[in-house]
Amino acid sequence: MHLFALVPKRACPQSEDISAASCLLTEDQFLCSICLDVFTDPVSTPCGHNFCKACISQHWDTKVPYQCPNCKKLFHTRPELLVNTFISEMPAQFRQSAQQKASSSSSEQHVVKPGEVPCDACTGTRLKALKSCLVCVCMLCTYSEHKTHDVVPLKEGCEGKKAELWKTDAKIQQMIQKRRLKIQEMNRSVELSKEGADREIADGVQVFTALKESVERSQAELMDTIKEKQRETEEQAAGLIKELEQEVSELKKRSSEVEQLSRSEDQLHLLQSFTSLNAAPPTKNWTEVRVRPPSYEETVRRAVTQLEETLRKQMKKLLELKRVQQSEVEVTLDPDTAHSNLILSVDGKQVKDGDVKKNLPDNPERFNSSPNVLAKQSFSSGRFYCEVQVKGKTDWDLGVARESINRKGNISLSPQKGYWVVVLRNENKYKACAGPAVRLSLKSQPEKVGVFVDYEEGLVSFYDVDAAALIYSFTGCCFKEKLYPYFSPCNNNGGKNSAPLIISPVNHTE
Repeated sequence: MHLFALVPKRACPQSEDISAASCLLTEDQFLCSICLDVFTDPVSTPCGHNFCKACISQHWDTKVPYQCPNCKKLFHTRPELLVNTFISEMPAQFRQSAQQKASSSSSEQHVVKPGEVPCDACTGTRLKALKSCLVCVCMLCTYSEHKTHDVVPLKEGCEGKKAELWKTDAKIQQMIQKRRLKIQEMNRSVELSKEGADREIADGVQVFTALKESVERSQAELMDTIKEKQRETEEQAAGLIKELEQEVSELKKRSSEVEQLSRSEDQLHLLQSFTSLNAAPPTKNWTEVRVRPPSYEETVRRAVTQLEETLRKQMKKLLELKRVQQSEVEVTLDPDTAHSNLILSVDGKQVKDGDVKKNLPDNPERFNSSPNVLAKQSFSSGRFYCEVQVKGKTDWDLGVARESINRKGNISLSPQKGYWVVVLRNENKYKACAGPAVRLSLKSQPEKVGVFVDYEEGLVSFYDVDAAALIYSFTGCCFKEKLYPYFSPCNNNGGKNSAPLIISPVNHTE
């Protein structure tokens, strides 16, 4: 029968000498069957076999269930290892005897040379091994000098090694899987980084485009100012020149009269006219009169200062809008709250007035008089933001409302009644329903309005998204209930106000 044996350690002269030095006991009786070396911290198992403490501990750390390597006895729980005092003293004596023998017969021992097999047990100077087992699968390990070796059947040994290989492969596969997951994680991080970079590039282009437009406007205004000053200078000079030319003309006339009088032979006429012609002509003193070119230094300085202030405000507006857009939330319209005249899209993102009253149950949540609708989502903490397209409409209401608002009959839009709303009326009349209403003067008509709420801060703000401009803010609000986004497309008005309100996602690439 083929037998399987673990490779024994190569023996050195010290091991052979210990056998001679011991009368009744041999070194083989004090070898650990796992490491095949003299016991180190020997311990005993409950079945009576001895091993190095580190060897059996490591063996059981990797072998499940717990099994004695010698008799193959199985233990359901990890056995308690007992120190074998007697055996622990003997290996020390063997080592001491070997050291003494080695020092006394060093002339007979040979230090290992290149090409020779070294002793595996030597801890100091590596000596030449006297014998060794060169195979893993040994046919001699049941008799002769190998009879003390620990052996197992070849089939059993193969099965055990296969089991170890399967465990090793399982660990390798697990490591492979972890690394594949890490690769996916890194690829995803790169994708997210690219998306973030694209957003930042788009934001940067938007910011610098706005800044460029501001610079170009300021430059045009400066050029216009300089040209206007030059025009005023030219007009001033033209007026003075005209006045001077008139005086020159009058002086020439006087000179001609004086010359004629001086040549006159009529002595009486000369004397009578002398006084009037000899008097100083009615002219202006032009000594201090100057046409001074205007100084443009102050004009340019003021224009640059104004540009800096404009850019600062523009940057502040853009960054403020970008900041609040980070609080974007999903918002959809709640059909259970919609007035019966309103038409909602299937996805709950659009609403318009249909001019026809539908037969719907008058549940407590539904508005029954005004064409209003609330969102399904409510908020009672934190920040939230949404954007609504209002392009093409002549009238609309947008804002937030608390849960306990009155939804029946005439609605009064004011914070006191639980509404924080901005409205458009008659195409260009904007106001904040602050109780009393505040008339709003906007530079341009918003096509998309952003609504931002900071619940804890007590803030409700409205933004013209395209202009990155603040429309109005309700401040110092005290919220104690759930808040719902509030929408009203207002009446159709014979088709003039038929465009829908559209809840739009924030476009980070504009």
